[in-house]
Amino acid sequence: MKRILATLVLAATTLAASAQPVEREGVKFEPAAQVGGAALQLNGVGVRTRAIFKVYAAGLYVPAKSNSAQALLAQKGPRRLSMTMLRNVDADSFAGPLNEGLKNNHTEAQIAAFKPQIDAMNAALKAVEEAKKGDVLHFEFLPDSGTRITVNGQQKGASIPGEDFFTAMLRIWLGDKPADGDLKKGLLGAG
Repeated sequence: MKRILATLVLAATTLAASAQPVEREGVKFEPAAQVGGAALQLNGVGVRTRAIFKVYAAGLYVPAKSNSAQALLAQKGPRRLSMTMLRNVDADSFAGPLNEGLKNNHTEAQIAAFKPQIDAMNAALKAVEEAKKGDVLHFEFLPDSGTRITVNGQQKGASIPGEDFFTAMLRIWLGDKPADGDLKKGLLGAG
């Protein structure tokens, strides 16, 4: 009986430890999130560095955890990439690397096909004007409406249709040519 009780206590302790928020650069990422009524799990977290500057801490929330970029990109349904800014960044300086990441991970034909969605993404980011240190940005996919971009809980621009576009956006961070290799490792749960 004592052995069973010890095993249960150990299991409960392990479960409680795994359900703790993950912290990077002073930013806490909860172990789970609700998006569009779906329960998502924190897959991994990392920090985007550009030159020597830490730009944002990011966490990827998905229906099923995986350390495979291909498996994560193949998942369907609600998902979220959450960013907390570690410095002030104007809209053009933020949108530029996202557009570059899209181009680096897609063919010219794919980029041309996504042009309306990319234009909508850029318009939403321009509406932000400047992401300030501490701001929380979410790139979320909701099956009923598409990709929405929020800053501190306020949606910017209209929702962008197409699950394929959200997956294309995830390739910025998880693709073969990610924006930041260390950030990709972190989002895959290996960092």
